[in-house]
Formats: sequence, C-alpha cells, structure tokens
Amino acid sequence: MLDTTFPRVRGDVGNAATWPSFDVDFEVVRGVGVDDAVRTRDPRGYEQPFIAAARRLEQRGANLITTSCGFLILLQQRLRESVGVPVLASSLLQVPWAFSALDSSAKIGIMTFEKASLSDEHLGAAGIDSSRVAIAGLDGTPFHTTIREDLGTFDEARAREDHVRVAERLQADYPGIRTIVFECHNMPPYAAAVRDATGLPVFDVTTLIDWGAAAVAAPHRESRLSTSSSAR
Repeated sequence: MLDTTFPRVRGDVGNAATWPSFDVDFEVVRGVGVDDAVRTRDPRGYEQPFIAAARRLEQRGANLITTSCGFLILLQQRLRESVGVPVLASSLLQVPWAFSALDSSAKIGIMTFEKASLSDEHLGAAGIDSSRVAIAGLDGTPFHTTIREDLGTFDEARAREDHVRVAERLQADYPGIRTIVFECHNMPPYAAAVRDATGLPVFDVTTLIDWGAAAVAAPHRESRLSTSSSAR
C-alpha cells in the first residue's frame, strides 16, 4: 500500500470490505506516496521498501500479493522474484488476457489515473502491445485531485460521473474498443456505472484479485477481516 490518507470507499483496493470472500492484510510502505508511484519511471528509488513489505506479508502468511496502484507494474518482475507466492502487482496484467478473447482488429480501452504518466515502460512491463490500446485519463478531475493531493474528503457521486464521462468519450473517440481495463486500483467502485454506460466489459483490480484468489485460497462463508483493515 502507498502511504496515503485519502478516503477509500468500498470497492477501492484499500478497503477491507471490498474483499468479503477471503482474509486481507495491508502493509503500508511508509514514505512512498502517489507521486512516487505515478510520476517516477525508474522504480529503483522505492523498489527495496516494496520488496521488504512483500516479504513481511509473505512471512505473515499471505499467499497472494498485490499493490494499491496500477503504476506499480514496474515492480512486477522484481516483486515476483523476491517472494515465494504469486504477485499480481497491477490491473494492467489483464490487458493481454483480455486480448486473447478478442479478434485481432479489436482495441482495448485503458482508463488510467493520469494519462500523461502512463508510459510505454508501464505498458511493456505488463506485456501490452501499445498499438492496440487507447488510453484516457482522469487527469484534472476531483477524483484525480483528491488522490494526488491526498485530501481528506471525497465526492463519490462526482467521481462516478467523471468516470462515465471519460469512458463515453473514450468509446466515442475509438469505436473499435471492445473492452475497458481500469489501470487505477481506486477505480473499481465505478466499474458498474461504466459498464452500464458503455455496454462494454470492464476489468479492474477486483477482477484480477478475485481470479488470483480463486486459485490460491478457498473462500469461507463469513469474512474474517484483518485487524489491519484501517491501514491506508
């Protein structure tokens, strides 16, 4: 988890209530914030703290590890080499998988927290062919401002409206889009609204982690949320 304090609504990767089917444990990487993850293309400055955090999670019994930011795809290889359990660092890992279900002429739309910062390095780290994706960002919206400036209040209704607006513009600009993938791990609360507005399948970090969790952990009837669920 990045070191943040902004509100995390249900559906956000950092809200324990998002994961009712299995136990969750949060490890905050102190001193590493949103700008570090989003705007730094060389992850070596924060790589070691994340590796140490992943190892602590593994030592506490985690059998699947993710992160709280899709831009941390740059750490995918190093994290998976540093622990003995599966690592799914970013929702972007689903883009090649989604392409496997589509015809060769189809495009996938990627909705990202900040378009200017989603580079070819990020796409390449996820195995994405950049010629087959169209990207739209939430740059300049209150959603973006709240997270980037780590504000204490959050307008969920406005965030939903902005996600739908960006998705509809993306679809209008690129009619060949057949699927949308949310890069940002704070976006899943708005997936249903985007599906309804566009009629397209939407993949996000919750679809990624539910898929991974189904392979490594048997769900139980009542969620036993981690005592660290207040971590942000």
